[in-house]
Amino acid sequence: MRPPKPQPRADRVSLWRYLRLFRADILSAQPARLYRAWMAEFRTPFFRSYLCNDPALVDLVLKARPADFPKSDRIRAGLEPLLGRSVFVTNGAEWERQRRIIDPAFEGGRLREVLPAMWEAAAAAVARLAPGEVEAEAAMSHAAADVIFRTLFSVPIEDDAASRVFHAFRAHQRTQPILNLAALVPLPRWVPRLHGRQTRATAAHIRALIVQMTEARAAEIAAGTAPDDLATKIMTTADPVTGERFATAEMVDQVAIFFLAGHETSASALAWALWLLAANPDWQDRAAAEAATLGDTPDLAALGRMRVIRDIFRETLRLYPPVPMMVRENLCPETLRGRPVRPGAQIVLSPWHLHRHERLWAAPDDFDPGRWSTEAGRESARCAYIPFSAGPRVCTGAAFAMAEGVLILAHLLRAWRFARIPGADPVPEAHLTVRARHGVRLTVAPR
Repeated sequence: MRPPKPQPRADRVSLWRYLRLFRADILSAQPARLYRAWMAEFRTPFFRSYLCNDPALVDLVLKARPADFPKSDRIRAGLEPLLGRSVFVTNGAEWERQRRIIDPAFEGGRLREVLPAMWEAAAAAVARLAPGEVEAEAAMSHAAADVIFRTLFSVPIEDDAASRVFHAFRAHQRTQPILNLAALVPLPRWVPRLHGRQTRATAAHIRALIVQMTEARAAEIAAGTAPDDLATKIMTTADPVTGERFATAEMVDQVAIFFLAGHETSASALAWALWLLAANPDWQDRAAAEAATLGDTPDLAALGRMRVIRDIFRETLRLYPPVPMMVRENLCPETLRGRPVRPGAQIVLSPWHLHRHERLWAAPDDFDPGRWSTEAGRESARCAYIPFSAGPRVCTGAAFAMAEGVLILAHLLRAWRFARIPGADPVPEAHLTVRARHGVRLTVAPR
């Protein structure tokens, strides 16, 4: 069956009607023509926004001249209570310094080192399931958070500090979406971005808990007793240019985005993958047969042989990219597809529309993992597939996330069979990430 997709609006609406639709759901608020358009201009009283689907424009913004299209200040303002000045929101020299310290922790060789912890988290996810009905988003959120804490701080999700951060973050999710309205709502810069009292309170609580974990790790590093995990690697890495290391406050900002990006986005993708497999039992059976060959001990080579499951996860990220839109701002006068664009305009890149673009993908709304083994599918991916962004600002944990997704799916599928619940198919909408309006409900039975 064709996977669910929000029904786009087909008519023109007033600005204020658009804002009401946008607040309800970003995806269904957009017009249907965006699935065919190369570029669209949105005019507001205070600034203009350009959504770019043309692969040449996507490459221009993300790869050719990324310094001329930095992250929008509106993004930073919307996320500041939780993320401070993390690598996700900074630009220029500050961002370059942060990446020089962070990137070595996620280089190729580190995947082999974190695989045992990731494997343990996947096995724990299998053990937590029981026959009957399951809400997959909640289960995968738990699993993804477990991966983050085991690989970052060498503790399982059941650890007291980890559990408190996890539950505090779930409370924060209910107060403010990460794809924040501050980035896209047409307000002038001088209008302050106000955050609700609950949003500020939950963000402060999360950061206080992360401070405790970070300070405890700093003490272990000083005593020579720290485990060799991602937190230790990042906290002990000096910037090769300046020789500086992250101060505690800076590390808190980075841990906040690691947890947010590594937990929320992975949970979204895994839940959608399980629903797609439940809706396509032939692909589920193929994946389960492959998963049966994985083995019981951490093995990077065996993980690399999970080609069917990898293609299923890629196809999930195409249909349901966890971060559906990215916002940049042009610093210089530009001409985009013949249109003059003044400095300060919002440049919106939409993986949601790019991944389903009718001119760039064959049968764009169909679930077809087989497309990844065809030349046509690979060509589409080269020009129109950016689930982790692209260029210098590509997600530093992209390889980590792909390995995590494949590993957790393999563990789950060799132990459990997932089936749809009639009348309970999920309805995608985008707030924090691309999630289901009423969750992803499935039935689970032993395989």
